[in-house]
Amino acid sequence: EIYVAMAPVDTQPAGLDLQRVEDFVRNNAVAILTAIIAVVLLQVWLLTSKRSRKPFLDPTNFQPLPLSEKKFITHNTLLLRFKLPYPDQLVGLPIGQHITFLAKDADGKDVYRPYTPTSDNDQAGSVDFVIKIYPQGKMSQILKAMNVGDTMLMKGPKGRLQYQPNMKKHIGMLAGGTGITPMYQVANAILKNPRDTTSCSLIFGNITAEDILLKEELDALAAKYPQRFKVYYVLDKPPAGWAAGSGYITADMVKAQLPAPGPDTLVLRCGPNPMMEAMKKVLDGLGYPEDQQFQF
Repeated sequence: EIYVAMAPVDTQPAGLDLQRVEDFVRNNAVAILTAIIAVVLLQVWLLTSKRSRKPFLDPTNFQPLPLSEKKFITHNTLLLRFKLPYPDQLVGLPIGQHITFLAKDADGKDVYRPYTPTSDNDQAGSVDFVIKIYPQGKMSQILKAMNVGDTMLMKGPKGRLQYQPNMKKHIGMLAGGTGITPMYQVANAILKNPRDTTSCSLIFGNITAEDILLKEELDALAAKYPQRFKVYYVLDKPPAGWAAGSGYITADMVKAQLPAPGPDTLVLRCGPNPMMEAMKKVLDGLGYPEDQQFQF
């Protein structure tokens, strides 16, 4: 047998005197414990201060918000981002509610308009709006003329819809033009909530394909939640090869795309007044009672 002599292995790293470390900890135990407690309390304060920060919106008073970003996303549609007072602050808008804008027109008269954000309610530090610019629209022309740094007065939340998770099994949606913004807000909030199993079906009417707002976002929701969200586009002037709906939204389209009348169904409507009047008649004719219809 061959024996190899091995030198004792020193498991203590070079330069480390464990006795000195133990003595230091023993002699400074109070200071070390105080420092640890201070770090823990700081972390708790940071978490609770963020959670307890009061949301921005005030239902009784208008407050100014500065415009931080502005860009055209189509030839007549703006994406506007307004900066909240604190980077960790939430806007504080329940599902199905909207915000009222207040500004002065060229004659110094007050102009009020309701808008629904397209950003999530859990987005901290800012709030986003998609606004369609109309040649004769007083507020949309004011928004078009705004520059980064200008402020808009806002108040809210406001609205009659009091949504609660799973209050209905199926929600149908009829939207036209900019009426898509509250539908997107509701659908997005429902689908991202793991405790909400509600399914949503949307019929979205526009004049041309270029007029479809939030199409990329809507298609992304349909792809991510294929069992719970579907969207059917209808165009008054469809392009060649258009495979979805054409003309006006009809009763046959509603029957094919939206949930049938029933106690677990609610159909939401938002869009131009003539369209909403027509959709009310369609829903009435299909047997949806008043308590299963809601118009923003």
